[in-house]
Amino acid sequence: MRFHSITTYFLTCSLALLSSSCVENTEKVSPDHQTPFERGNGNTTATYEELMEFYRDLAREYAEINLQTLGETDSGEPLHLITYNADGGFDFQKLRKEKVVLLILNGIHPGEPDGIDATSLLMRDLASGKVTVPGNIVISAIPVYNIGGALNRNSGSRANQNGPESYGFRGNSRNYDLNRDFLKMDTGNARTFASIFKMVRPHLFLDTHVSNGADYTYTLTHLFTQHNKLGGPAGSFLENTLRPGLEKALLDNGWSITPYVNVFNRPPDAGFSQFMDYPRYSTGYAALWNTPGLMVETHMLKPYASRVEGTYELMQRLMSLAETHGDALKKIREVSQDFYRAGKFYPFNWEIDSTAYQDLTFIGYRADTIISSVTGLPRLKYNRQEPVTLKVPYYNEFRNLDSIQIPRAYILPRSWTRIRERLDWNGIEYMEFEADSTLEVTRYRIEDYKTYARPYEGHYPHYQTQIQTEVDTVAFRAGDLWIPTTQEGVRYLLETLEPQLPDSFFNWNFFDPILQQKEGFSPYVFEDTAAEMLRADSALRKAFEMKKAEDSDFSNNAYVQLEWLFLRSPNYESAHMQYPVYRIE
Repeated sequence: MRFHSITTYFLTCSLALLSSSCVENTEKVSPDHQTPFERGNGNTTATYEELMEFYRDLAREYAEINLQTLGETDSGEPLHLITYNADGGFDFQKLRKEKVVLLILNGIHPGEPDGIDATSLLMRDLASGKVTVPGNIVISAIPVYNIGGALNRNSGSRANQNGPESYGFRGNSRNYDLNRDFLKMDTGNARTFASIFKMVRPHLFLDTHVSNGADYTYTLTHLFTQHNKLGGPAGSFLENTLRPGLEKALLDNGWSITPYVNVFNRPPDAGFSQFMDYPRYSTGYAALWNTPGLMVETHMLKPYASRVEGTYELMQRLMSLAETHGDALKKIREVSQDFYRAGKFYPFNWEIDSTAYQDLTFIGYRADTIISSVTGLPRLKYNRQEPVTLKVPYYNEFRNLDSIQIPRAYILPRSWTRIRERLDWNGIEYMEFEADSTLEVTRYRIEDYKTYARPYEGHYPHYQTQIQTEVDTVAFRAGDLWIPTTQEGVRYLLETLEPQLPDSFFNWNFFDPILQQKEGFSPYVFEDTAAEMLRADSALRKAFEMKKAEDSDFSNNAYVQLEWLFLRSPNYESAHMQYPVYRIE
C-alpha cells in the first residue's frame, strides 16, 4: 500500500515485515502542500512550527479544512484543532447529530511522532480529493497535544527507538506525562483537552503512540480501551465489531496488526494481557463519556517511514469502519446512559480473568538468552533472522471485584474549590444551595489507605483505600453544590468522587488535609480526662482492658493507650478522616 503522495523517496518495509529489507519508492508529487515529513528524507518529523505553518496553508487553500485556535497549554502556546468536513461546516453541536465524528490525538508524547506526520498526510489527501471519505464522516485532530515537549527537541531521549532523526520529549514544559493527567488535570493541556472533547464529543477516538517492551515482526499494534470496563453497548461494539473489523480491514490491505504486546523485558512467548486503561489515560477518559477509543502503538524498532505509513493506513481503515457502523456509533451514545442510573451498581476494582483467554497467533522472533558482553550476566537477545509463529494466550477479559451503588446526587461543600474547578472544566452540571439546609446523607470515613513512597506525576497517590459508611444528618451551607447523577458525566462523577476507586480525587491527594489531625492532647493533662472516661463508661473500660491484655505493645506504651482513649473522647475532632463528599441515595 502506498501513499497517494509521497516524497522523492519513501522507505516502505515489506508488509509481512519478516525481514529488515526495505524498498525505495520514487513516486513524484507536486511541491504544493507537501508535508514537512515528505520534504524530509523519510526519517524526519515535522517541527511544531513547520507543522502549524503547513496546516495554516492548508486551511487557507481548502474550504473543507478548518483550523481552530483553542485554549492554552503549559508552554504558553495554544492547542489547535484541525478538522476535515466535506461539506465545509464546523459547528460541532450540529455535526455530531448529523455525522460520525472521529477525533485523533497526536503528540501526547512528541518523541512518538508517527501520528503527527500521518495526520498531516491524511488531512492534505482528504482536502485535495486524493483520498475520499463518505460525506457522513468528520475527521478532527489535535495536531500536537504536548507542545512543550515538541519544542524540547532532541535526538537521544528515545534510547530504544529507530528514528526519526530528532523529535520532541515525553514530558511537557512542566515535565508532566500528559497521558497520566486526563483525570487529575494538573496541566493547562488537560484542561484545554477537556474543553475540546466536550465541544467535539466524538463518536470514536484515536490516540497515536509508539510502543516499547519487546521485539516482534509487527509494525502496528492496537490498544483498545478495555471492553469490560467500557461496558454496555459501547464495550460490546468495541470488542465484537470494531476490533475484529479493524484487524480484518488492515489485513485485507496488506497490514498485519496484533494487540498491544503488554510485556516488559521478557519475550511475549508465554502470552500477555490487555492493558487496563484507567481514566488517567486518554482512552480511559474517553470511556467515561461512553466513547469507544483506541491507541495505535507502532513498533519502535521498525523504520520511521514504515511506521508513519502504517499509522496512515490504520486511520483510513478506521474512517471506513466509522462510516459502515455510523448508525451503531450514534446509537451507543443514546442508549449507554441507561446503564448508569441511580440505584444501579457501577463496577470497579478490575482484575484479569485468568480463566478466559484466546489463543492468539503471534509472529515474533526467536528469543535467546546469551551472556552479556557488558555485564557478564545472562541477557535477552531477539534473533530477527528467525521469525517464529506462536500460539500464545491473550487475556482480554477482566472482571470487577467490587461495585458501588449509584446515588441520586453528591453534595460537595463549596470550600473544596479545586474539585469544583475540575467539575467545571468537564462540563459537570450542578446547582448551589440557595439557603442553609440540613439533610440525611450517606457519608464516608476513611478507614485505611496506603500511599506510594515515590512521587508519581506530581503526587504521592494513595491506593487500597478502604472506607466505612454511615447514614447521618449533616448541615450544609448556602453555596454548597448539589451534583445530580442524572447527567452525561455520571461516570466521571463516580470515578472521581468515590474515594475507593483507583483514580479518585482522594487517591490523587486532593483531600489530603482531612488525613491530618489539627488538634491533639498533652498526656499530663488528658490523664485525668481519660480516668474519668473509664470510670463513667463500663463498656469502654472493658474494651480498654481487653486491648491491653491482647496487645503487649499497646499495654507497654502509655502514650498509645491515652491516644486510643482520646480518639474515643468528645475532644477528638470530627473532621479527621471524614470524607467531605456526601451521597444522596
